[in-house]
Amino acid sequence: MPEQDRIDDRRAQWARELPGLNTVGMAVLGRARWITLKVRPPIEALFEQADLDAGEFDVLATLLRCGPPYRLRPTELYQSLMISSGGLTDRLKRLQNAGLIERGAPQGDARSLPVVLTKEGRRRTEAVFRKDMELEAKLLTGLNQTELKSLDALLRKLVLSLDER
Repeated sequence: MPEQDRIDDRRAQWARELPGLNTVGMAVLGRARWITLKVRPPIEALFEQADLDAGEFDVLATLLRCGPPYRLRPTELYQSLMISSGGLTDRLKRLQNAGLIERGAPQGDARSLPVVLTKEGRRRTEAVFRKDMELEAKLLTGLNQTELKSLDALLRKLVLSLDER
């Protein structure tokens, strides 16, 4: 029998209290939530070392991964990040003040001004992303390559099925 984890313990408690109730959702989503909560602090610490928060890093990473000329309109950014336009505005101000992005001079609606990653923004984002990927690889060392490939495929399938809803 495989080793039991905290989710198995909770499912066993629910099975005693509500016999016959299907708790497979807890098995999958509960573990996904626990994993997210467990890995967030060390990942966010990397961002803090670069004087960024997770939201600011998300903006910079989105600009970097879109490729040259590393430019998007604010609407494209907030749709990609799945945040409100107001939440993005605050992030953009902080990033612009830090010299990590540039925006044109406002001549009307600021939502149409492109957001451009500066050279310093690109340098810092790339450095932090490399460290993040190194850390995330270390966090996954409990699984071998075959297991990682299988888990990746299953999670992709779940994401696609949820996107269809």
